[in-house]
Amino acid sequence: MSARNAVPLALLRPNEQGVIADIVGGTEANVRLLELGFTRGREVRVLKNDFGPLIVALNGQRIALGHGMAQKVLVRLSCPS
Repeated sequence: MSARNAVPLALLRPNEQGVIADIVGGTEANVRLLELGFTRGREVRVLKNDFGPLIVALNGQRIALGHGMAQKVLVRLSCPS
């Protein structure tokens, strides 16, 4: 899946969702995001994005992610199901 037309996860508003297109950044950040389940092709939905960390739904779990890490996750927007 190409990162073309993808936006950083940090820019999504609550209840917006997308498919992970790519993970950008250094090795440590990539490893950490992979450990949390952020892999290409996975659906992710933003639950909270205001002050503090983003709260996202991924793989049936809620995950808190700092804005810096969320910038490294590129997603393609999808329609809510």
